Amino acid sequence: MSDSFLDEEASIAHEQDELDLLDGHALRRLLRDLPELQPVVKVGPNETVRAAIDGMVDYGVGIVLVVENKKLLGVFSERDVLRKVAGGGLDIDTTLVSDVMTEKPTTLDTDAELVYALNKMTVGGYRHLPLLKNGEPVAVVSMRDIVEYIVSLYQDHVLKSGDDPSQAHAQDRERA
Repeated sequence: MSDSFLDEEASIAHEQDELDLLDGHALRRLLRDLPELQPVVKVGPNETVRAAIDGMVDYGVGIVLVVENKKLLGVFSERDVLRKVAGGGLDIDTTLVSDVMTEKPTTLDTDAELVYALNKMTVGGYRHLPLLKNGEPVAVVSMRDIVEYIVSLYQDHVLKSGDDPSQAHAQDRERA
């Protein structure tokens, strides 16, 4: 057998090992064990939309949880700001967050596996999922959290690939 054939086989085996890592280990990781989760920003149902937006801005998150007596009532996201508030011409200083929140949001337990979050987010079209522990909201997992975790597993491939010279790109998130 030639050395080039053996080198090619070794390369294929290495690539398969990396795919197995994503299939087997990474997708079975518990959500509570992800290295980064978004902070929980909570507002009460009787707070104004302005208070909710201020919370998103202050903590740099795209969603706030509407909570009363440790119970999750709903979520209020950037999408809600655009579609329900701005699109509806509502006054952010007088509109209550409970009037425009998404009620009964999809949630997962902190002991759920990453694969279930990916399924719910993909099927439901969500960018964020509240995580509950003993029925109480304790964290939020975002699609960004999941992507960053997967990138951390494949840093050599992703971070060292450089920019695609055929594509112009924004320099920061605000212009993306």
